[in-house]
Amino acid sequence: MTDVTSDTYVSITEISKGHRLYGRLHELREFYRHEYGSEPKFYVRVPGRINIIGEHVDYCGYPVLPMAIDQCILLAVGYTEENTQLQLRNMEKKKYEDFSIDLKELQIIHKNSCPPPWYNYYLCGVKGILEKLADNDQRYGMTVAINGNIPPASGVSSSSALVSSAVLATAYVHHETLNRKSLASISAACERYIGTQGGGMDQAIAYLAKEGCAQFIEFHPSLNATPLQLPEGACFVVANSLAEMNKAATSDFNQRVVECRLGCRLIALKSHLNNWKDIHVFVKLQETLMCDLAQLESYALEYVSQDIYTRTELCDVFGVTDEEFAKDFLTENTRNMQQFKLKQRTLHVIQESLRVQEFRTICEQFSLNDVHSNGIHTNGNTDSAFDSAVARLSQLMRQSHDSLKTLYECSHPNLDKLVEISQQMGIGARLTGAGWGGCIVALCDSVASSNKYIETLKEKYYSQLPKEKLQYKAIENVVFATCPGNGAELLMLLPLNE
Repeated sequence: MTDVTSDTYVSITEISKGHRLYGRLHELREFYRHEYGSEPKFYVRVPGRINIIGEHVDYCGYPVLPMAIDQCILLAVGYTEENTQLQLRNMEKKKYEDFSIDLKELQIIHKNSCPPPWYNYYLCGVKGILEKLADNDQRYGMTVAINGNIPPASGVSSSSALVSSAVLATAYVHHETLNRKSLASISAACERYIGTQGGGMDQAIAYLAKEGCAQFIEFHPSLNATPLQLPEGACFVVANSLAEMNKAATSDFNQRVVECRLGCRLIALKSHLNNWKDIHVFVKLQETLMCDLAQLESYALEYVSQDIYTRTELCDVFGVTDEEFAKDFLTENTRNMQQFKLKQRTLHVIQESLRVQEFRTICEQFSLNDVHSNGIHTNGNTDSAFDSAVARLSQLMRQSHDSLKTLYECSHPNLDKLVEISQQMGIGARLTGAGWGGCIVALCDSVASSNKYIETLKEKYYSQLPKEKLQYKAIENVVFATCPGNGAELLMLLPLNE
């Protein structure tokens, strides 16, 4: 395998028979040949992700701490100058219907009351790149075969990985510059065509992830990723609650976004900022007020004091009519909201951002003071510094989950049960992703403890579920230990004799 991947640009990785992806790529190639009668010209890999800490803060402008996982979307792609047809074929044909469209007639039609059809996510990525092309630029027809093993609706970024894979494939076909940060920004912006007002974390880690470390991702004043080494020997376990939630199918996610924006504007108004209407992201409010997060928290407690604000109360406070409020302050699928929990959402965002800061500081200090032998912790041997660091990181993860459950109200009984079992074992865990179902991420102090933890979850959680929940799922894809992986790649599959 030849790897010429750049930190700045996506380039090509050649995959030979010994590579861990070779088997999946070979199956995908055979499927592509069966569907289209020709060879694919290249392949794309985009990973799923877990967010270690920093939930629901990216769309408020604050940093997050995700890492890429092994599970990924794979594409086999061909293209032609002879037409402008886009054809999509998914290897899970029983679950995902075939789809074709002329790119000249590309539209993304979505009804708010229904989950978007799977191909709409791919169309978002295609649209995001085509909009960057000049009117006289060539549009290429594309034939795409898709294989994914990221569990859908589970909070590990299956939908964003599909959008990002479409962006990368379309950009490569149309000879666009493959700058990782630019592609991440395009992917984040175009996913909003599906109706979700996300903040960009999923797309950023999809492109900027590096093997062996998490990424401290900042969005303000510009997108930036800093590798963060976790305490050596510690590892993460992902456990799927098997409660699924599609955030684009309901207004729950966008309601939280709206409540954060309103809480931000309320603090700006009560701080006597003339441009309060234009300040709807907390990080920009903090910058304008020239304060730190602790001071912003005190402003929130003082100025956003009610547990519930009615629509009428907010119209009065902001001095707007109901029609103006709906038009200027709400989104299409939140226009009917009547009550708003601004205090709870605001406090979660600020306090969660403080936890992200502390998590990063602990990891960096541990790395600087790390004088123990390589590999000592993988056997379960610990020293007081390691124990102290893992204990504090675990505590931050528990606090994060409690906040998501009580202040942000985006947990689920199944997620809470998994976290409760974790806590009984002394392991810090929290929901990861948007919530309302999906997965938890747990921090274990060694490989041995992660194995014991997984077995305990199988016994105390998965064995208690109805059999149909696990009927078509391999348990190793439901609960597993994971290490940080690389970001998006273009791939070439080498012949067997190379």
